[in-house]
Order: sequence, then structure tokens, then C-alpha cells
Amino acid sequence: MNTPFRAPGHGRVDRDTTLSFTFDGTAYTGHPGDTLASALLANGVHHVADSIRYGRPRGVLAAGAEEPNALVQIEAPFPEPMLTATTVELYDGLVARGLSGRGRLSGEPDTARYDTMHAHCDLLVVGAGPAGLATTLAAARAGVRVILVDELPQPGGSLLGSQERIDGAPATRWVGTVLAELDDCADVRVLQRTTAFGHYDDGLVLALEKRTDHLGAAAPAHVSRQRIWRIRAQQVVYATGAHERPVAFDNNDRPGIMLAGSARTYLNRFGVLPGRQAVVFTTNDSAYPAALELAGAGTRIAAVIDAREEVPEHWRTACAERGIGIRAGHVVTGTSGIERVTRAHVAPFRQGRLGGRQGIGCDLLLVSGGWNPAVALFSQARGTLRYDGGIGAFVPAHAPDGVRTAGSAGGAFTLSGALADGVDAARQALSALGRTGGTIAVPTTAPLPDGAPTRVLWRVPSPQDGHDGQDGSKQFVDLQRDATVSDVLRATGAGLRSVEHVKRYTTIGTAHDQGRTSGVMASGIVAESLGVDVADLGPTRFRPPAVPVAFAALAGRNRGELFDPVRVTALHPWHVEHGALFEDVGQWKRPWYYPRAGETTDEAVLRECRAARTGVAMMDGSTLGKINVRGPDAGILLDRLYTNLMSTLKVGRIRYGVMCGVDGMVIDDGTVIRVAEEEFLLTTTTGNAAGILEWMEEWLQTEWPGLRVHLTSVTEHWVTIPLVGPRSRDVLALAAPGLDVGNDAFPFMSWQDTTVAGVPARVCRISFSGELAYEINVPAWYGITVWKALHTAGSAFGITPYGTETMHVLRAEKAYPIVGQDTDGTVTPQDLGMSWAVSKKKPDFVGKRSFTRAENRREDRKQLVALLPADEQVLLPEGAQIIATSSIPEPPVPMLGHVTSSYRSDALRRTFALALVRSGTRRIGETLYVPLDGRTVPVTVTDPVLFDKEGTRRDG
Repeated sequence: MNTPFRAPGHGRVDRDTTLSFTFDGTAYTGHPGDTLASALLANGVHHVADSIRYGRPRGVLAAGAEEPNALVQIEAPFPEPMLTATTVELYDGLVARGLSGRGRLSGEPDTARYDTMHAHCDLLVVGAGPAGLATTLAAARAGVRVILVDELPQPGGSLLGSQERIDGAPATRWVGTVLAELDDCADVRVLQRTTAFGHYDDGLVLALEKRTDHLGAAAPAHVSRQRIWRIRAQQVVYATGAHERPVAFDNNDRPGIMLAGSARTYLNRFGVLPGRQAVVFTTNDSAYPAALELAGAGTRIAAVIDAREEVPEHWRTACAERGIGIRAGHVVTGTSGIERVTRAHVAPFRQGRLGGRQGIGCDLLLVSGGWNPAVALFSQARGTLRYDGGIGAFVPAHAPDGVRTAGSAGGAFTLSGALADGVDAARQALSALGRTGGTIAVPTTAPLPDGAPTRVLWRVPSPQDGHDGQDGSKQFVDLQRDATVSDVLRATGAGLRSVEHVKRYTTIGTAHDQGRTSGVMASGIVAESLGVDVADLGPTRFRPPAVPVAFAALAGRNRGELFDPVRVTALHPWHVEHGALFEDVGQWKRPWYYPRAGETTDEAVLRECRAARTGVAMMDGSTLGKINVRGPDAGILLDRLYTNLMSTLKVGRIRYGVMCGVDGMVIDDGTVIRVAEEEFLLTTTTGNAAGILEWMEEWLQTEWPGLRVHLTSVTEHWVTIPLVGPRSRDVLALAAPGLDVGNDAFPFMSWQDTTVAGVPARVCRISFSGELAYEINVPAWYGITVWKALHTAGSAFGITPYGTETMHVLRAEKAYPIVGQDTDGTVTPQDLGMSWAVSKKKPDFVGKRSFTRAENRREDRKQLVALLPADEQVLLPEGAQIIATSSIPEPPVPMLGHVTSSYRSDALRRTFALALVRSGTRRIGETLYVPLDGRTVPVTVTDPVLFDKEGTRRDG
């Protein structure tokens, strides 16, 4: 297919290879080395997207990550929204469409791989333009470890988009020579297609490498699509270049309006003429090379509109030789056109006043309002900035230790200045590293013509401006956010004086481009509006990420089960085989209940509860956290961490214990088994296992490092099987014939080592249901063997497997709290009615001093009670609030507490709930109310123990 805007003899794309792509349903062609933006421009497509707020046509403004307009949605090979066409490398089969500022996520999972790499170096150089290459080369010759990262597919930076010469030859030849030398340096790593996006403490820089995005459907499945590099560097040099700044004027957003430097890049890097007839509007010298190079490639330059009164003689002569007219002291006041600019309106501009306007026909308007050093990463590193009035930009001032800039990023905008600055940055970095390098010659460049200062111009007054100074036209500051000069003036008119506040009021600088083209302009317009110096106002803050980064890339391989592993017990296959439904507890899949054919959830749970209360039932309790505590000072550690005394526990016995935080609030509970004089085994709640181990290690390692104790997680070493119910003793006697299971030989809260189903086992007399119960612990390898043996032994007694829902009902009937459900981080043991678990003998333990705080001794603290709905079939929602009146008062409604657990009970033949209620124990017998579906449900406050209050069922 024909690409009418390719410039013969220009560009660095591979014209021998043709790539096919589709945009907005139309087929086009391009070449390897193109971006989607350059390929569209080569095909004469300028209307790429529509603006988010006003729906106005938008075209390509820039050539890199600073692009605010050309947002596209990639449809093939995998849907991906909100990408800039200027950074999407063209590949065969690409399908894309323009956006109006909103994308669409794929409904299919992303099958691509993402990963992370860690790297260390002496020097990290960000940016492979002339300054970055000079820095890297000088450091490499000194023998230090260097990592060079650059966002482009090939090094060279701005040199790829210009016709600059170094040492008398095309600059790209020098680039090739440098790369060849770096390639021979074993301690130098060059990362292309890699964008540094965040600078963090201690020299940590994060960078995103796009490894296969440019390959499309041809990407190898075994290669990660993108990679996050976590780079630790002793010294960092940011050679990140600069971004050209637009100027605000009426209708400055039409397709065909482009930054002058970007047009130069499209010509020299991509071989594309962005237009046939151009007007150039500039406030500085940098737009003249763009005008001359485009003219040499076939674009007719209708006029150069220079806002400065005086134009350097060199540029006047060069333009005259090309037949290009220059209008000094003039500005572009606005444009005409619909789908693309067709005319630029030009007027004299002297002493802040516009003269008579004249229209100049064009299909391309190039704009250059000056250059802003790319200082986002430098600022993230806590580098400070100062305003340079000569260029109208913020430049680096004070650099933190280990961080510096080079080239345009530091304000050195000439090629010779950038090269010299790069060599000097290397010298400073080497000195900081205690290394010295040999004398490095700075490459020579063409002598610079005499120039003239930049005229700092943020906006051109609109012919439509009212007498009150308010802008009545569409002069855009942030093209992506559709934010105008009017929006800025409205913000300052509302009293806002900080650019940070104006940023949030107008949303300027909050889009994907992070204010690269709008931020400094906005500061200038705010300063003019307020009549203050831009230097005093300052820029907005730069925060990571500096460029958009996909969540998939940040996650890397930590996705799915690698991010949140699905943990199953050794008994899981049996549960699946027998139809269990599962619930997630922490990362574990735990059997929720075992429905039979035709049973509802309630029916299944009630059946399982009935079996545990009247016969025998068994469950998989393997997920309980298990921590082995061993050492001469093990008892001392446990005494300090539990509210009750553990060091007095005898070998062979078990004690229930509660742990509190330093604020005295319950954080976990469980049992402690004394295995030997210097060894304990404690259990935690399932979801808290890892957290409690970490918490114990923190105390042991940071507060009491002198204690001779070792902690080991053994959660997955053991399968734990609670055997529950009046007939549990009979079943255990059959499975463990060598064990005396009588109360006298095997009392409550004791344990014995024995053999169950031929497997060595540790059996504990513990009950979490209030019934006669045993917990059988065997090595995980043999868990399913023992489970099946117990199931077989109990078949004559109607043994029933039960799940977590039944367990919750059974324990709630006995008021055994679940930490994290019946507690919320504001509950003490006393609030739970567990003062008996708080030792009065120990001089101290974690949380003890907080019990004496006035807040913790208030009589109106929330306390654990039970609630019985007046309607015995009403199931109160967990989390429901509790009030004192039968009618719901006007807000704010005074709340007395909330429901923590709510169930149907087979034993009680009704529904019930546990709740935390203010002054709960004093309210026993009162009627309170729970709002439900626009009405209130009366409930009676009762003692939390609703079943077997005397505990007679514990021993069978």
C-alpha cells in the first residue's frame, strides 16, 4: 500500500520489510522501526483520538512518552487500553483504535508472562542520548560496573531524530562506535526498551523493560513480555533529556498541531513528513533546525512565526536561502480547521498587545515554547529545583548524595554541552566511588551559531478575552485532561494559590503523561494570574511511577497461586471425593460443610451439629497454626507473650492461652502443649499462623535477644483430626486399641503419644465444641490413612464428617470466641468474659499495663453477650447494628454494638447470635433491637454460654 508521507532518503526504518496493521477498521502498512504514531502519520492519518471532556478531534503532538493526545486501544493480539501511539512499536497484525480518554479492559485473562530481575551496579545511567552515552563510556573505561537503561529500541536518544554531526561524521556513527566499545566491556549492561519510572531510598531505581511488546503475536511464549528491574546503584546519573513545551493559544488542540522537535524526529528517525505545508511558531532557536530540515525534505514552510523581536542573523540567512519568510515579534493567536488544522491565525505581539490578525494556510503547525528538563526522576530522588528565567524552566539545583544529572536534563541543551556534561558527570560519579579514570576527550561538534534568548511565553492572549481578563476561548493547557486556561483562571479566582491545589482543582498533570507538556505551562499561567514570580510558585511534585506501568508487570510472577497460594491439607482429596463445599480461611481451602443430595446449607449444617452433639463427628483441623518453641528459656518467652502462666505447665498437660498486643487487645488464642521440659507446641488460629510467628520472632529478636529459644513453624508437618461427640471415645478405642481412653487415665487437657491405625500419633484431650472430644495428630504423610481408619471405625456409630460452619455453631453455643470474628482489635480478654485467662501471679506480660488504662476500665466497654431474637426463626445478619429503641431514630443513630456471629442451632431449636454490646453483662435480660430491612427485630440479651453451661458434657 502507498504511504504518501514517507520522505525519500530519510529515516531509520527498514523499508525493505512491510508490516500490515489496522487502525479504526482501516488497513494500513508500515515498516519495522515505526511506532504506531509514525506509521499513521506516514499514511496521512492525523485524527487519532477524541478528547475526554469535549470530544474534540485530537492528533499526534509529540514523538515519545510526553504525548498527551494519541491514546489508543490495542485490540490484537491482546486487548490493552490507554497506550500512547508514540510509544507502541509497530508489528505485523497490530489492530488498534483511537480513544476518547477511556479504555476497555480485556474480558479474557492475560496469558503473557511477566517477571522481575534484581541488579546491582556502581553506576546507573538513565538515558542513552549523547550525555548518557558519554557518561557510560567514560565510566566503563574506568572499569566500574555500569547499567545503562534507555526507553528507545536503539541507543542515541535525540541524535536519532536529528542531522547532528560528531567528529565530522553523522552523529549516529559515533553512537555505533560507543556501543561497540561498551559491548566489549564485561561490566557494562545496556538495557533497551527499558524505562526508569521510580527512584526510591538507598539508590533503588525501578525500571520497566518491554521485552516482547514489539513482536505482537510472534512473541515467544517462553519469554516474559515485560520485566521489572530493581536496580541498586551507588551512583545514579539521569541523562533523561528534555521535553519541548507548547504554548497556549486559541484552538491549540487541532490535529496537525505538533511540537517542532517531534516533527524533526518523525522526519529523521522515521522518514515521515508530518505535513505538506507548515507554519512554525517558536519562542526560541530550536525550531529553526526543524523548519530547515523539513523544508529540505519537501515540506513547504509557509512562515516562521517568532515571538521574539530579534531573530539571530544565522537563522535569518538560512531561512532566506530556503525561501522561508520570518515574522519576528509575531504570535499564533488561533487556528481553523475541523479534522485537521487548515489555517494559522497570526498577529503582531508587542508589549502584551495583539495587532491585526492574518490567516496563513497550512496542514501542519509546529510549535516550540522552549524546553523543560526531564527532572521527574531527579525530583523523586529528593533533588531540588530552581527556576531558570532564561529558558523558562525548572532545572536541577541541589542534588542528593549519589544522584546527578547530565545533558538536557540539567539544562545543557546544546550537543557540545550535553557531551561535555556527560563526561563531567562520569568524573564526579567516579570520584564519589573512589575511582579515577583517564583523561577523556569530549567529541567535537559543529560550532554553534550565535543565538538569542528564549522569550518565555506561556499563553497568547485570546482575541476573545473579556475586559475582566477571563479567557473566553478554548486555550488548552493539559490536552489529555481537556483542561484550559479558563480552568486555571477559575481556580485562582476561587482563591487557590498553590500549584498543587490548582492541579487538583483542574486535574492538570494527573493523566498518563504526568504533566510533561502541561505542568510548567500551568505554573507559568498561575503565576501570571496571581502576579507572582514563577520561581516562588514552583512546580508540582513528581511522584512515581513516572510513566504508566501495568499492574501485571508490577505483579510479575506473583499472580494466581504464586501471589495467593491455594493451600490444601493432606486430607483434601478425601473431602473433594465426598462432596465437601469449601471456604477460604486465610490461604487454606477448608471444608465448609458436606451436603447430601437434596439438602440445603442449613439442613446439612444442622445434621452435622446433631451428629456432634448426640453421636460422633470428625473434622479436618490441620490448618490450625502450629509453632514449636524449644530452648531453656521457652517457658519464660511464653510467660511474657501469653496473658496466663505457661512455665508452670507440666509435661503431658495442655493449657488454653490468650495473646494480647501492647494495647491489651486480644490478637490470638489457642492451646499450649508442654512436650518436654524445654519444648512446647502451641497452636494459633488458622488465619493468624504466619503473623503470630512473625510477631513472636520480633519480640524474641529485637526485645529479648538474650533468651535461648528457637521458634519453628510445623503447621504443615501435622494432620490434626478432632474426633467429637459422646461416642468419640468408642471410636478412638477401636482405632487405638493400646490407648486407655477413660477419664481417669486420659483426663481433659492432657495428651499422650500412642498409635492410631498403626501410625504413631499424639492424641490430645481438647474440645472446641464443649463435647467429649479428642484431637489426633499424625505426620502429614499418614494423615489420610488415619482419617479413613477413623471413618471406618466410626461407621457403626454413624460417624459424620463436619466442616467449619458446624464448628462455628458448636463453639458459639458455648461462647468460645473466634479471634477476628468475635473480636475486632478493640476487645480485651475481660470484654470476652475471660478474666480467668489473665494471670494475677505474673509480674508482667505483653499488654498487661494497658489493662489499667482508664479507657480499658470503662464500665460501658463493649462486652461479649448472646442475643436471642423474639422470633426464633429470624437469623440476624452478622455485622448488624444494635440499638436501644424499637423505632429507628433520625440520624445519627446511637449504636450500642454489633452482631459478631449468628447461627441456627439444632441443640437450641432456634436461632441465636453473639454480639459485642456496650455494658453487655449489665444488660443481660434487657430487650434491645436490631434494624433489619426497614424494621427492628427485638432481641433479648443473655449470658453468652447457651448450651451446657455447667460443662457436664466435656467428659462424656
